Amino acid sequence: MSKRNKVLAGIGGVVLLGVLVMVSSSARREKGVEVRLEQVGRRDLVAAVTASGKIQPKRKVDVSADITGRITQLAVQEGDYVQRGQFLLQIDPTIYQSNLQRAQALLASSEASAVQAKANRDQAERALRRTKELREQNANLISEEQLEQAQTAFDVADALGNSAQHQVDQARAGLQEARDQLSKTRIVAPMSGRVTRLAVEEGEAAMSGAFSRETALLLTISDLSVIQVTVQVDETDVVRLHLADSVEVSIDAFPDTAFVGRVTKISDSAILTAASSAGGQTDRAVDYEVEITLTNPPSDVRPDLSATARIVTDTRKQSLSIPIIALTVRDNKPVSTETRPADTTATAKKEAEGVFIVTDGIATFRPVKVGIAGDEYFEVVEGLKENETIVAGPYQAIRDLKDKSPVRGTRQGSDSTRRTGTAS
Repeated sequence: MSKRNKVLAGIGGVVLLGVLVMVSSSARREKGVEVRLEQVGRRDLVAAVTASGKIQPKRKVDVSADITGRITQLAVQEGDYVQRGQFLLQIDPTIYQSNLQRAQALLASSEASAVQAKANRDQAERALRRTKELREQNANLISEEQLEQAQTAFDVADALGNSAQHQVDQARAGLQEARDQLSKTRIVAPMSGRVTRLAVEEGEAAMSGAFSRETALLLTISDLSVIQVTVQVDETDVVRLHLADSVEVSIDAFPDTAFVGRVTKISDSAILTAASSAGGQTDRAVDYEVEITLTNPPSDVRPDLSATARIVTDTRKQSLSIPIIALTVRDNKPVSTETRPADTTATAKKEAEGVFIVTDGIATFRPVKVGIAGDEYFEVVEGLKENETIVAGPYQAIRDLKDKSPVRGTRQGSDSTRRTGTAS
């Protein structure tokens, strides 16, 4: 074989070897699990709790009837703004005016009886005094029996006088009660605000609150200068909230506007429903009521509008972070633990949270410690460095991935299977 042929043969062998190596490498890559890769980077994170509720004024008053009667005049409509002391409605006063006149007549009669009783007492007192004087001057002029009769007459007159005075006091109290009842037929505004609910019409019968609070309700006046959102927060989230936490509120009636507020009250007791309290249930979801005060409420807001609050509980600036979907749970290295019932040593496996680090196409599980959770990313506290490559999806691939498994990356993009939770 000539020298030229030997050179050509050598070159051909090298090319063939290279092709074989490339084919082998490609085959190995094709065998790897297809995953989405992402580098560990820094981001601004915001941890938040989302809860739904309703718009409520900070202060409102339910105006109810204290007496029973037909409504003869209604001076306001729902939506009207009223001032404190402004006339609202009139309940038929006829029967209460009659009661007042009756009480006035009874008082006059009682006072006349009291005057007569006082005159009788004074006369009996004078008679008793003269009888005693004569008895002292000459015991033969007034007998012991006559003295006793005079004393008894005075005692009776004195008792009748006290009774008459008590009747006068009772009549005065009845007159005052009649006046109070009559005054309750005229309803005025207890505070300034807007009439947000009108539960009656002119001509309807107003019922006393002694029967039922709901049936006695006439109208509701709300002070809309301070607007709050009352939401229910789950027990697992309420411990993360603090007074003055910043809140972003969206109101369904104003879909294109976001409103800002602050947490102003966190309930110390859980909300109990009628069913759970009656049945004594304990294995149920527990919610706590949280009040949020809006700093820029809309002028035409109404009570009971549906709202959603996003309460910011913590923030991080340029924190090392990983996608939430990347965090998974695997068995950690075996650890030895002593079993208390017997003096033997057992081997137990402890689960650890972590991510899969990718080096040279091999995915290796590494435990990490995470901090706050944003909308899509976890804060990394320990276990990772910036720019390390990790498996960031899809969810099912991370769930099934084994330690030291070969992987092949796909172009980074939106993951249709992303979930806002950790894979297990």
